[in-house]
Amino acid sequence: MPLVDDAELFRALVDLGGRLTATHLLESAPSGQAAASFPVTGDNLVEKGHPKYCAPGEIPQGESVPAERGRVYISASAKRGNPEPGRRGGQYFDGIAPEVWEFRVGGYQPMDKWLKDRRGRELSFADIAHYQRMAHALQETIALMAEVDAAI
Repeated sequence: MPLVDDAELFRALVDLGGRLTATHLLESAPSGQAAASFPVTGDNLVEKGHPKYCAPGEIPQGESVPAERGRVYISASAKRGNPEPGRRGGQYFDGIAPEVWEFRVGGYQPMDKWLKDRRGRELSFADIAHYQRMAHALQETIALMAEVDAAI
C-alpha cells in the first residue's frame, strides 16, 4: 500500500481496497448472469490431462467452428451427457477470458491449479458454482487493479 499525503486519494484507495478484499473473499457476487457457464451435461469428471484452455477464436476439441469465448475443458468427452448433435467435445466452463485464465497469484494460475487439484474427481454443483465465482473474482480483481493504478 503506497503512503499518500492526499486525503481524497487515501479515501479512494481505502474504498478500492475494501472492494478488492470483498472480491478475494468471494463476497461480491456477479450481477445477473454468471461470468462463466458450464453448458454441457455429463459426469463432471476432471480427467487426466485436463484442464485445457481454448482461447477465443481457436477451434475447440471435437468442433469445427472457432469458440466465441474462452473455454476451460475438464474432459475430452461428455460421457453420460447428451451433447448437441454434431458435437463430440467434452465438458467445459465457457466465458473464461484469456486474462482470467493467465492471471497469476503467488506464481500459480488459480483457474488452472484449482481444477488440477481435482483431477480424477467429479465436480459437485457447489464445486462448479465455486469455480464460476473464482472466475468472476479474478475478472473483478483485474478491473480493480486497473482502477488502483489509475488512482495513483
